[in-house]
Amino acid sequence: MMMRQQVRPEWVDYNGHLSEAYYVLVFGFATDALMDQIGMDSCYLERTGCSLYTVEAHVRYLREVPPDSEMLITTRVVEVGAKKLRLCHEMVVDDVLRATTELVALHVDSGQGRTSPFPEGITEALNTRLEAAPDYAGRV
Repeated sequence: MMMRQQVRPEWVDYNGHLSEAYYVLVFGFATDALMDQIGMDSCYLERTGCSLYTVEAHVRYLREVPPDSEMLITTRVVEVGAKKLRLCHEMVVDDVLRATTELVALHVDSGQGRTSPFPEGITEALNTRLEAAPDYAGRV
């Protein structure tokens, strides 16, 4: 899955490039886009009380992102468990890899305050997107 995001002026720091927090924000937008595609949108949350909660993230800041850049974010689903999901996002600007993140998220029932298995349809939608993990995944 791919999405595009333009760097907003307020995201640029005093060093003249994308501020570190906004890399994570943009990766969050990519996770939201995946959730929408697989049927875990706001209606799903209202109907089931369930959503994804990120419990671990590893961000690699590889290159600066200049102001006014258009970022291309690619998302890979690399592991699907009964209640767990592992994703990798890659940020590219001008054909140069700028940042990556590896996320572990849990399917949580907010009403119960605990993890809950993915419904069958969601698991199927995730499994159709399953890809091999990139070489940087799993590193510390």
